[in-house]
Amino acid sequence: MPPRGSRDLLPSLLLVWALAACAARASEITFELPDNAKQCFYEEIAQGTKCTLEFQVITGGHYDVDCRLEDPDGIVLYKEMKKQYDSFTFTASRNGTYKFCFSNEFSTFTHKTVYFDFQVGEDPPLFPSENRVTALTQMESACVSIHEALKSVIDYQTHFRLREAQGRSRAEDLNTRVAYWSIGEAIILLVVSVGQ
Repeated sequence: MPPRGSRDLLPSLLLVWALAACAARASEITFELPDNAKQCFYEEIAQGTKCTLEFQVITGGHYDVDCRLEDPDGIVLYKEMKKQYDSFTFTASRNGTYKFCFSNEFSTFTHKTVYFDFQVGEDPPLFPSENRVTALTQMESACVSIHEALKSVIDYQTHFRLREAQGRSRAEDLNTRVAYWSIGEAIILLVVSVGQ
């Protein structure tokens, strides 16, 4: 049977973990962007909040898309044309609804699949005592380091999942082209052999 102190610590650790999961907002979305189209997303952000927008084109055409981020007054904070992937970090200058758009308007017949991750705010401390002057206990320090390591693992998993999806898409496209080329060569070979 575990000591009484560790049993009392478990419910408070679970409560802190649940609160930490709710405090920082993040949106990870993968969506289809049709050819000649524009898709916008909106996020309510408080002044002084640090935000990060990261995106990557997974499939379609030259794997590029236009991206634009505007503040509530319509001032452009970030604008990139025909980018395959990028990351942009900013601090909200005022309260309001921020808008970020992905555009495929330059493409006339190729739709794209786009992934983005929009993080609003910093992760709160895992333990309330992290911000105090007193030292963390050994258990709290271990939990904090495990938490940081798991966040890194999640980031790596997302990165490699996207690379795998992009590689699979390119391989399937190449396979289709090789199949059509082989069928064309077979037909030409058949026509030449009948002609002789």
